[in-house]
Amino acid sequence: MERTLQYLETVEHETGASPQWCVLWLHGLGADGHDFAPIVPELVAREWPAIRFVFPHAPVRPVTINNGMRMRAWYDIAGMDFATRADSAGIVESIAQVEALIAREAERGIPAERVLLAGFSQGGAITLAAGLRRERPLAGLIGLSTYLPGAERLAGFATEASKRQPVFMAHGSGDPVIPIVHSENSARALRDAGYDVQWHRYPMAHQVCAEEIADLRTWMGQRFAAAE
Repeated sequence: MERTLQYLETVEHETGASPQWCVLWLHGLGADGHDFAPIVPELVAREWPAIRFVFPHAPVRPVTINNGMRMRAWYDIAGMDFATRADSAGIVESIAQVEALIAREAERGIPAERVLLAGFSQGGAITLAAGLRRERPLAGLIGLSTYLPGAERLAGFATEASKRQPVFMAHGSGDPVIPIVHSENSARALRDAGYDVQWHRYPMAHQVCAEEIADLRTWMGQRFAAAE
């Protein structure tokens, strides 16, 4: 079911009546909210509580690294240098849009502590950037094939409350888009700052694989069980 509200447009799928949990999943550069919707049947376990999956569409904007072509993007990418490539204004804007969707879930009966924020690639960067700034922790953060923009400045923006959020990160060893070293460095920075990070490496490129989905299913199941 597709929704057009005052918020970002979203694709939604509920696994049962009266969902008790929400998974808010952000797509990668140039994709849209439909990209990861097909993963739901493969990911969800029979014994899980009812979940509302929300897949928002990022705004359309010009992307410098792609010759200014307009596409769905959570922020502009200026170049190949990972230390400076992410457009900070775009990140701030996207964080605000994600926070609005989290607030909407609270209005619909699902509080922040039962929201998992997930993202792939550029969407994963926003997941981490948003999650680490929260004063009210979410149930967990999921960053796939991604990195944390500004990881070297983590102490300046991460909240103490956000350290109560467990983090799942996964990356392909042959990723040509975001080299795995950037994911490793981000995970290390998070651990050093006191976050509970489960990090996985898979023999793949910039993609998602079946083993990764199985590991994520186990991790998510632990989050649901811990809340009972």
